[in-house]
Amino acid sequence: MSDFIASTEQALLERHGLAGFDELWSLQLDAVDESSTGRGGWSSVYRLELEGKGFYLKRQSGYLTRTLRRPFGELTFAREFRNITRYQKLQIPALQAVFYGQRRVDGEGQAILMTRALDGWNDLDSLLLQWTALASVQRAAILRACGELARVLHSAGQVHGCFYPKHIFLRARGEGYQAQLIGLEKTRPLLLGQRDRVKDLEPLMRRAPDWSEADIRVFLSAYLDQGADSTLVNAWLKRLTERRHHKGAR
Repeated sequence: MSDFIASTEQALLERHGLAGFDELWSLQLDAVDESSTGRGGWSSVYRLELEGKGFYLKRQSGYLTRTLRRPFGELTFAREFRNITRYQKLQIPALQAVFYGQRRVDGEGQAILMTRALDGWNDLDSLLLQWTALASVQRAAILRACGELARVLHSAGQVHGCFYPKHIFLRARGEGYQAQLIGLEKTRPLLLGQRDRVKDLEPLMRRAPDWSEADIRVFLSAYLDQGADSTLVNAWLKRLTERRHHKGAR
């Protein structure tokens, strides 16, 4: 496949001589964390600044994901890029790709995925650390933004698969918040209706232990577009609570 370059950033990459696979592969950068190894290869993430804009550059060699549709495996970045493209087409707020390319060297697959850094956004994990110190109006705005994001995701017929606080990024806008997703590697079509939806949302509840029942009702109210005390919200709260207790007891 030919390399993908976002039209909005192509001129920027060309000015810095970084509009090709070889140039991005050989670029010397410090990794933001330890490389991941296993799955028959390695994967590393780097931070890149160009003319005041931040990007994350990910490079991998080998490091395959195996699925029923691809039992022999595919590069994990190939799957992530495909899902980023799918989210964009479905208008689900998510990280944006700047460059994607792949090749084979000595029989091993290599890939590069470059995305825009979410500078000015905060992951929900960091907001949860200060949850009880936040003003009630701020907490409610965050909960509504997360619920609306989940509604858009599932209404588009997609299951995120890792709907965790670390994958939900928020940015204050006026009196509310914008929200978007990262970590799209496990995205798949929503096939089993409410069962899939509950399974997708429950891990978020489990990872937000400071959320009260009232908080979860605000989230579900936005997700279901219903009143916080509605019969539908009551039913969903019951199902999520039951699954949360079941998972916690394992």
